[in-house]
Amino acid sequence: MTRIIGGDAGSLTLKVPPHGTRPTSDRVREALFSALDARDVVRGAAVADLYAGSGAVGLEAASRGASSVTLVESSPRAAAVCRANASTVTRAAERSLGITTVVASVLSWLERDDDERYSLVFIDPPYDIAETEMTAVLERLVRRLTSDAIVLVERSARSPEPTWPAGLTPGRQRRYGETVVWWAEPANDA
Repeated sequence: MTRIIGGDAGSLTLKVPPHGTRPTSDRVREALFSALDARDVVRGAAVADLYAGSGAVGLEAASRGASSVTLVESSPRAAAVCRANASTVTRAAERSLGITTVVASVLSWLERDDDERYSLVFIDPPYDIAETEMTAVLERLVRRLTSDAIVLVERSARSPEPTWPAGLTPGRQRRYGETVVWWAEPANDA
């Protein structure tokens, strides 16, 4: 069972696509958002949830006060679940949450000519994603970040650390059982 941990829609149960996704566990989301809330970066953030799956991470941010959330998911079936979950979270919050679901591959979405900048980005690709794709995503993401953005990359503990492009500086790394989350920020010269 996947649920919203805190905020306006706290304890709300979310739907999960029947197959092909691996939702971030409640335990990992709770730890991430505790750290993010301690930095006071969620409220008012422009959030991108890449490889969104059920949308749980982005919707958690919406529930906690993000100003906008973009859920990017290539599977039409999973994107439909994202939309349904977004609607449910919006109703529970009793306010407009500014949630958009985009059906596209992450790489094609990042290559769009779009001026929108994000201050908080969650990247939770399938564990079997090729490292070359992960590197390409990070490289293309740099131009879409605000100068004070935080990027979180969730991977299997067996995956290597991402290859960070020149525009991103890696920060801390946290392990949660079989999951590792790497934090990064734009480099000073980005």
